[in-house]
Amino acid sequence: MTRLPARQLGKCLLQGSPVLRVPVVACSRCARLLSLGHKQYSTSTAPPSPSPSPLSATKLPVPLRKQLKEEAKARKARARAGIAPFSSTKRDQTVPGWELTVGIEIHAQLNTAQKLFSTAAAESHDAQDIEPNDSAHVAFFDAALPGAQPIFQPATFVPAVRAALALHCTVQRISRFDRKHYFHWDQPAGYQITQYYEPLARGGRVELLPRDGIYGESPVCVDIVQVQMEQDTAKTLAQPGGVYWLDFGRVGMPLVEIITAPQLHHPATAAALVRKVQAMLYAVDACTSGMEAGGLRADVNVSVRRVGEDGVAVGPLGVRTEIKNLNSFRAVEDAIIAERDRQIAAIEAAAAAGHPDPASVIESETRGWTPPTGSGEGGQTHRLRGKEGAVDYRYMPDPDLGPVVIDDGLVQYLGLTLGASPDEELDRLVAEYGLTQVDAASLMALDGGGRVQYYYDVVDAVEERLGGSERSDRGEARAFVANWVLHQLGKLTAEKAAALDGQEAASLGMTPQGRCRVPVESLADILAFRYQGRITAGVAKDLLFAVFRGDVGGEDGTPVEEAIAEANLWFDEIAPEEYRALAEEALRGEASTLKLFLSSKKNTQGKLQYLVGKLLRLGPEGRTDPQHAEAAIRAAIERWVTDNRTA
Repeated sequence: MTRLPARQLGKCLLQGSPVLRVPVVACSRCARLLSLGHKQYSTSTAPPSPSPSPLSATKLPVPLRKQLKEEAKARKARARAGIAPFSSTKRDQTVPGWELTVGIEIHAQLNTAQKLFSTAAAESHDAQDIEPNDSAHVAFFDAALPGAQPIFQPATFVPAVRAALALHCTVQRISRFDRKHYFHWDQPAGYQITQYYEPLARGGRVELLPRDGIYGESPVCVDIVQVQMEQDTAKTLAQPGGVYWLDFGRVGMPLVEIITAPQLHHPATAAALVRKVQAMLYAVDACTSGMEAGGLRADVNVSVRRVGEDGVAVGPLGVRTEIKNLNSFRAVEDAIIAERDRQIAAIEAAAAAGHPDPASVIESETRGWTPPTGSGEGGQTHRLRGKEGAVDYRYMPDPDLGPVVIDDGLVQYLGLTLGASPDEELDRLVAEYGLTQVDAASLMALDGGGRVQYYYDVVDAVEERLGGSERSDRGEARAFVANWVLHQLGKLTAEKAAALDGQEAASLGMTPQGRCRVPVESLADILAFRYQGRITAGVAKDLLFAVFRGDVGGEDGTPVEEAIAEANLWFDEIAPEEYRALAEEALRGEASTLKLFLSSKKNTQGKLQYLVGKLLRLGPEGRTDPQHAEAAIRAAIERWVTDNRTA
């Protein structure tokens, strides 16, 4: 299930690097290009791409579960303070008598080692400890120095094509670059190089299902108008006293812009679309990071119009406003709600004042988003500037860049390396691995896909250790492994960080290839012994933390099995007949408690756990398993209930 990283694939396709063993392609023309190292595609004399920065230097994305947990805490805090909630609910998704229409433009940074039109390194300044305007990250062209010319880097095409194919787009055989003119301090050349007339790809789609978090129970299909490559702008750094500094290290970063049709009508569905697109780009290694790490941003276009009594919208689409640079899924949803409500309130106020054309009070403009704070401030959009049109931008073909012609065999080859889509992978995790949809989606969302790859590897290793005699229960074993990979690994960094030195020491260090500081083989040893009942859950958790610290497992630590033997941690469990005898003893003198189990209407879970605890106290210390103890108590209760009902 290991996916092919776009950066490595680009080296293999475009530089003939032997860093990756790839399957033989049926297209002989593409195979011939591979054998030649694609020298005829190279348009520059760029040095070899710098190797990726070590993982320890990267800022890992915030896990989805943690993000949701923090949002829930913020809502509770606002409720305790008596502040009106700003979070969306189902009633926020629609406004009676009005229809909301949303189109989205998603900008994702491509997973490449170099910039789009220069050989400067393309590490993200948001994720790396890099000095602003560092010479290795700013080329002459990036700073728009006189005489500097753009040199298209062919390797940037690989992740861009993979992104287009993942979105079911048709890749254009010929695409061209255009200049989009505007004057702002973050654009040193006075224009941005993008693709307007002949983009990279057209005509894609994204299907959203109820499990993706949309509003309603019916699937939604959103059309992709086009996918185009373009360069990023400079990063503005605000300083005290109204002073702004510019970091040109981000100028020229390779982006892919995904433009959807205006077919979304609910804020939650719009946020679900951005989340789904991010997952699709992650799955094909097309982008460097997600919204939480600054590698993906969204602009939303919002308009409203009235709906008649028959539920049909009245008139054409309303005047749209664009909200720029939304950097979280929550921001997408909340900004759409705020702008929708602002437009409706303005139109209704104009109508109440007798305005002849109330809808005309909405101006076509570009707006920003101020997120809400704990004090209740913010949570609204604000005007930035008037909305430019195509005429204002004066689009023109870039005279310094020729057309980009892509071979059909290369597109076919890239399509063969995409692997499973997120929907296919989630369905497989549910059907073949016995996971719930929530757990499967969480595994896929964590660590940029690295956590689910780690899970696959641990499952394979555990099943190998369990052997053929226990493979009939592998569905149960796979769910058991998922619980540890999803929850217990997360607890290592959340609960054990205080016992380690430094934030870096408390990190799992998970890579997209599924490698982290807890080796697959070590965790597989622990889980196989636990699944077989040879060690207790407490011992397994302690061993896991010892592996996390580096004391057990790995190349330098004590092997897991040897560590268990040295500390005499093997679980010498009592026999089934001893469980039965202890259960009967635990039930003695509990007639009043047992009578509660005669009625199916009573909630007896608390009493059940009381009896289980009693059995554990009666049994020999360290030789009873809570799950087996509960099973023995349940069996004893069933016998007691049967005997007393018969009597």
